Amino acid sequence: MAGDEHAARAQAWYLYLIETASGALYTGVTTDVARRFREHRDGKRGARALRGKGPLILRHSEYVGGHGEALRQEAALKKLSPAAKRAWLAARGAGASSS
Repeated sequence: MAGDEHAARAQAWYLYLIETASGALYTGVTTDVARRFREHRDGKRGARALRGKGPLILRHSEYVGGHGEALRQEAALKKLSPAAKRAWLAARGAGASSS
């Protein structure tokens, strides 16, 4: 594995949840939460699922380790019902609105 590729894989990855104006929760992973939230908010390189759904609120972010672990946790969280996601957030002290 090339040095740059190895360094990219060794980066710290974060799981994050964004709440839309309608109360929907979006889950994603990134190496830079502030940059990724800004991209979603500004509509540049942001997820289509969030376009036109603002204002957006970053409800939670946490370090999860490597890229593979981040993807596993993202997939598990995306399978939860909206109520279960809110319970997950509440357990971490990051409550979302109940709309």
